[in-house]
Amino acid sequence: MLLKDLETKLNGSLHYDKLSQTLYATDASVYREMPIAVAFPKNTDDIKQLLSFAKEKKLSIIPRAAGTSLAGQCVGNGLVIDISKHFTEIIRLDENKKQVVVQPGVIRDDLNRFLEDSDLFFGPNTSTSNRCMLGGMFGNNSSGTTSIKYGVTRDKVIAAKAVLSDGSIVTFEEIDKKEFLEKTKLNSLEGSIYKNIYELLKDKENQKLIENNFPKPEIHRRNTGYALDALLESEVFSNLPQKFNMCKLLAGSEGTLAFITEITLQLDNLPPKNTALIAAHFTNIKDCLQAVELVMQHSLYTCEMMDKVILDCTKNHIKFKESRFFLEGDPQAILMLEVRDNHTRDLQIQVDNLLKLLQNKTKSYAHPVLRGDNIDKAINLRKAGLGLLSNMHGDAKAVACIEDTAVALKDLAAYIEEFTQIMKRFNQRAVYYAHAGAGELHLRPILNLKDKEQVKLFEEITATVAKLVKKYKGSLSGEHGDGRVRASFIKEMLGADCYSLLQRIKNTFDPDNILNPGKIVNPLPMTENLRYEANRTEPQIKTLFNFEDTNGLLRAVENCNGSGDCRKSVEAGGVMCPSYRATKNEKDTTRGRANALREFLTQNPQDKKFDNKELKEVLDLCISCKGCKSECPSNVDMAVYKAEFEYQYQKENGFSFRNKLFAKNNSYNKLGSNFPLLTNFFFSNKLTSSLLKKIAKIAPKRSLPLLARRSLWKLLGQNKINLKPVNKIKSVYFFIDEFTNFLDTTIGVDAINLLVNLGYEVKILNHKESGRSYISKGFLEEAKALANSNISIFSKIISEESPLIGLEPSSILSFRDEYLRLANNKDTAVKLSKNVFLIEEFLAAEIKAGNIKSDQFTTQNKTIKLHTHCHQKALSNSKHSFDMLNLPKNYKVRIINSGCCGMAGSFGYEKEHYKISMQIGEHSLFPAVRKAPPEVVISANGTSCRHQILDGTQKIALHPVSILNEALL
Repeated sequence: MLLKDLETKLNGSLHYDKLSQTLYATDASVYREMPIAVAFPKNTDDIKQLLSFAKEKKLSIIPRAAGTSLAGQCVGNGLVIDISKHFTEIIRLDENKKQVVVQPGVIRDDLNRFLEDSDLFFGPNTSTSNRCMLGGMFGNNSSGTTSIKYGVTRDKVIAAKAVLSDGSIVTFEEIDKKEFLEKTKLNSLEGSIYKNIYELLKDKENQKLIENNFPKPEIHRRNTGYALDALLESEVFSNLPQKFNMCKLLAGSEGTLAFITEITLQLDNLPPKNTALIAAHFTNIKDCLQAVELVMQHSLYTCEMMDKVILDCTKNHIKFKESRFFLEGDPQAILMLEVRDNHTRDLQIQVDNLLKLLQNKTKSYAHPVLRGDNIDKAINLRKAGLGLLSNMHGDAKAVACIEDTAVALKDLAAYIEEFTQIMKRFNQRAVYYAHAGAGELHLRPILNLKDKEQVKLFEEITATVAKLVKKYKGSLSGEHGDGRVRASFIKEMLGADCYSLLQRIKNTFDPDNILNPGKIVNPLPMTENLRYEANRTEPQIKTLFNFEDTNGLLRAVENCNGSGDCRKSVEAGGVMCPSYRATKNEKDTTRGRANALREFLTQNPQDKKFDNKELKEVLDLCISCKGCKSECPSNVDMAVYKAEFEYQYQKENGFSFRNKLFAKNNSYNKLGSNFPLLTNFFFSNKLTSSLLKKIAKIAPKRSLPLLARRSLWKLLGQNKINLKPVNKIKSVYFFIDEFTNFLDTTIGVDAINLLVNLGYEVKILNHKESGRSYISKGFLEEAKALANSNISIFSKIISEESPLIGLEPSSILSFRDEYLRLANNKDTAVKLSKNVFLIEEFLAAEIKAGNIKSDQFTTQNKTIKLHTHCHQKALSNSKHSFDMLNLPKNYKVRIINSGCCGMAGSFGYEKEHYKISMQIGEHSLFPAVRKAPPEVVISANGTSCRHQILDGTQKIALHPVSILNEALL
């Protein structure tokens, strides 16, 4: 009742249902705690209202942006306030001052895209920069790879507008000593804050405490407790000329002191455009770290380290394995060193000098120099590290607890040597993943936090390393913050007297302890409220899909560590998650769905764990694009999990008429193909099509696909298509998918004609439909039967010399994806899958082999804009289609930087999903198509994509093979 009353007073929204609580019970840390409710404030008045309610009801407030925190900062049992949806405005830019004012929900990379035309950027750059928000970066005092050149967030904050715990609104900014003393006279909470800080920090004994106990000042990544040492560096408390700025304290305070609503940031000029990256290879960690102090004598923009554990995680990753191209041998560690200059000649001098130092004064054994796009590939490999670590099979994971330690550069090698000995004592092989140039090491022990003894070890290892960090006067929290995981050790790190100063700061700002309590000061034990219950009885989840590669569906879901890659914006590129990009709701992210699956599969007491309305709701807008399978560092494949859920749920609740219609569309199309003209009349006539749509609950504005007059199978049966070339290069088997057969017959004819004219004999076996529609609608028993039939038909015939190729990405690529989980004999399915190709893959490979040449095609000029299917982006590569279309000499092809088209098979037809479907199309695809001049050819290789483009833009898109077939001489 109380929450309902609160809800009516908000301009934004409040959610307190079980699903919302579940979605916000975790962040990217090892913690889990159910909040009372989740609020999405629209303005500052809402935040004041929420703070007032929390104060009155003695509840806590947990500020949250993207929820990517690793130390549990966003986990709590009170009211979660999510600013990521509405507080997203870039308020103003002052190019003269090089300053920008933003709301805390602005994504870091989005801000920098906005600033590009001004030749300015915001320097701090976390590995989560394509989805993390400025509010979170402020709260954590984030830094990232560029801190050695541009500093940390604290260095960039000029001013901040905040709501204090009593609801008052204040602006914190630079003030001189006179202005500071005037503030102490204010009869308000703001005045009390300035007065108490003045009394606290003017005391010479307290100043000495801070100087003696805080981390060394040369460690610029230091987030241990509240930054009292940074406040001393002002004219109010020293002889230094700097003005006082409370933002130095608030940056890194993790939302425990005030609720930030606006931030003014100092910007930098864009870095020099010419850049080179040297990847120095080492045979051991010690040699690598001993080189850091030497290389940092150069003007580096990046100095990052990856160890073999991280590198090995990338070997079999769909996306990142391609970024391993620069590795030579089997290095135990790589040091990535980036230099920049405005002039290529001067850049080369820097590269030569750095190579000379590496070769003569370090024990590195290889030094490939990367340039252009290759740098981005290598850096993205490093950025993916944290997520990749969570993809270890089994319950033992690389756990974030001691992963944020920072020491002075001169102490780095010695510190690591002692650290390594500690790890050996604990029988640990730690993961070394470092911002080495900043003296910060992401060191992760591998632990199973489902085991009580390992939980004890979790605490013991952290305590032991904390003592080591204190020995070197380092920072236990370098950039990820104290949160829940490290707050327990601050008292030991700083000493009891110094720690009491932090408590006084907290009490001054937040006397009622409502702002994110338990973080930094007065924490709960680090072993409480862990994500997994120790020594629990693992629930037995029976599935139709085979999940033996991940030890079952549950552990596959648990691979999601919450890193939030699925929350990146449209402008960041990629595919996942299309529905989240439209709704901006956490429930529509891969992370949200994984969290819900994990929660309801483990906490649901009933036997039929899939029979759950919350799971139905959270998976409703998953459009099975497959983007997460490749873009998520943990390879979370939500499309497969959804298909399994749909199967299990519908077994208990029945299969709807519409789902049966879509799943069995091939059978209905076969029936309709006996009378194609009549069928198409009913589909296209306004009156009859409206009636059909109403019965099937199809969106009224959606056009229905029309049947070809003769199916491809029928044309072949009538010997209407030539299958044999004049000069044969090799034979290929052609898979006639259900969409090409009945709907896109002309494309099938074009494909066969193209292959034959290029010298390939086309063979066709009597096979089954792919089962794609059955999979997507959860009819897995039928899909399994079809998959095994096709595997049986093709497995003894298909080989490297005679591959199987197909047109429709979602159909042919199922041989390399879902079939491996549906097969009765997985080994046979895997062997077959290695010789099954999308037609563009096959043709691109033949072009590379020299079997197909440009002089076989027209020399006419043509410009093509290409959109590729999501499943191709996820399971293959758009470049294959690009390379194929570029074969004619004067064809100019540009890949549209689009995510999912939004149709997603039957999804876009469904009445309740039509609006979201079109929103997704409007993100990037539709605008790009509309902007194309009439003479530009639009190309798309997915049948759903072509239909969506037609409905959304009224433009006809051609399949790449049709374009290439027409270009034949």
